[in-house]
Amino acid sequence: MSSSQCSVPPVSGSRAVSWALGLWGGVLVLAVCWPFLLPGEFVWRDMVLLDRPALSASAFGAGDLPARNAPQDGVLALLGGAWLARVFILAAASASAWVACRWARTSGPWAASAAMACAVANPFVIERLLQGQWSLVVAAWLAPVIAWGCLQGRPRLAWLALWAASLTPTGGLFGGLIAVVCEREGRRRWLFAGGSVLLWLPWLVPSLVAGHPAAFGDPAAQAAAFAPRAEAYVGTVGSLLGFGGIWNAAAVPASRENGFAVAGLAVAALAVLGATRLPRRELRPLAVLAVAGMGLAILGALAPGLTAFAVEHIPGAGLLRDSSKLTLLALPLAVAGIGALRHLPAALALCACLLQAPDAPRELAVLKPRETGIDRQLVEELDGRLTFFADRPAMVPLDGGIALDPYSKAANKLDSGELTVDGVTVDEPSPRYLAAAEAWTTRDLARLEELGVGAVVEKGSIVATTNAQPAPVPWGLSAAWCALPLLAALRNARRFSPTKR
Repeated sequence: MSSSQCSVPPVSGSRAVSWALGLWGGVLVLAVCWPFLLPGEFVWRDMVLLDRPALSASAFGAGDLPARNAPQDGVLALLGGAWLARVFILAAASASAWVACRWARTSGPWAASAAMACAVANPFVIERLLQGQWSLVVAAWLAPVIAWGCLQGRPRLAWLALWAASLTPTGGLFGGLIAVVCEREGRRRWLFAGGSVLLWLPWLVPSLVAGHPAAFGDPAAQAAAFAPRAEAYVGTVGSLLGFGGIWNAAAVPASRENGFAVAGLAVAALAVLGATRLPRRELRPLAVLAVAGMGLAILGALAPGLTAFAVEHIPGAGLLRDSSKLTLLALPLAVAGIGALRHLPAALALCACLLQAPDAPRELAVLKPRETGIDRQLVEELDGRLTFFADRPAMVPLDGGIALDPYSKAANKLDSGELTVDGVTVDEPSPRYLAAAEAWTTRDLARLEELGVGAVVEKGSIVATTNAQPAPVPWGLSAAWCALPLLAALRNARRFSPTKR
């Protein structure tokens, strides 16, 4: 973040202030992202980032479970795993800080500092990182970048941010919506709409081909389990207004359960106050997104039956059963509104943003790299065959928590997909997993081969094999997704080449 890029005229024209804001942005990024600067592999709740992930069909959304991790898992498998995730995380956080600073460029250093804190270290980011949803956090960081790029006539920046946000299906959906709503030029708006659909293809095509539901289970139980939850002293609605309220109480920093969530109400009020100072051409689209996101999230909290109905009857609605995710759409307005404040309100906003989760750097220590317990020799022996792990559940215990089984990313594991929340089975095991379990119970190897299972592992060893061959790996769409920025850069280089006639 250079000083010239993050200057804040006219209140602070000095180079020292610009450098100070750049340093502040770096402090914020480090405070949240420091575990990802450490060497090693990452395993925590929903996050499994390995140095050598498997090139399996499930990594590209073609397994037995919904393609919720496409193109993310496929991209990491193609390009190198954990190091690439680090690049996305650090680049997205830095871009969010830079854009927040730019959005506050006419309001002074206090507003810029507060906007940067709001963008980089808000409760949505902290809680989702503690849940292990790193790619959703990347999308949250990039939401203000997409909005600012469209509103300020920076389509290339908006496109790059939209591409990175689409690493996860939710990020692709929300990023596309933000771009379409915020883009002012009609032709570019249509290009953003069409381009967003192209970015969805790595997960949309496998979902349409598979034709299975978003998850195997009771929609009512899913809606209840993933409904937003109240944090101390602010209730469910107050938690959502402060960008908290994640369904998993274990993913909430301790400070927010000790009253610090109240600061989120101050942030929300000050963001609304600052939003009244925004130009109408910015306020309208940002307000539409914020009202839609917050409104639907609050509706999901107050009427989970509607969420259950949507999950059961609307294709793709399962992506939004975790309805507190919808508050992501309000982040651009919050950042812009905080960035429009001046003087005392801006200083108060900075304090409130920092007080929402003051223990975040310490709480995020659980994300530090750790031993995965993967036997690489076993993975080599499996040689890509679809493997039934007879004694490994979908979630495995860790020191202080649980995580997805690392073998689900390291090998071509037959996924169960079973998920239990507070003792209630929310997602049932997939039909093929249940059939394989029954076949192994009776030692029916012919049935296992018919199911495509090439190996069975128990107690860390291969105990049975069949002649079943691995399914083809549909890597094409994810590879095309990876290539899009390079193709766009080559196209622009040709367009502006001085030798072009």
